[in-house]
Amino acid sequence: MKYDVVVIGSGPGGYVGAIRAAQLGLKVAIVEKYNTLGGTCLNVGCIPSKALLDSTEHFHNATHNFAEHGIQVSSVKADLKQMITRKNGVVDQTCKGVEFLMKKNKIDIYIGVGSFVTKI
Repeated sequence: MKYDVVVIGSGPGGYVGAIRAAQLGLKVAIVEKYNTLGGTCLNVGCIPSKALLDSTEHFHNATHNFAEHGIQVSSVKADLKQMITRKNGVVDQTCKGVEFLMKKNKIDIYIGVGSFVTKI
């Protein structure tokens, strides 16, 4: 297959660049080392961290701030297994959203590691 643009990495910069190139009428492919799109940010970095931080903020508010609002809560416990399950769901949904955008814009997806073989 011949492409006008091949993007290595489907993180926020990669997938946005790939979409824009496709919108401009170019034939585009994207290469990603993870089994799901989104790069490090969506798979193991920013999004998973923010999902867990959101859960811990809710826990903190329940144990420290609710009483100030007249909400009495007793025996609050953190369910780490459920927090991880929720985080995984957020990651899955976000990655599927990027995959949808690739298909919508007719961008071919290759799972693997890309590199340059010659100087440009």
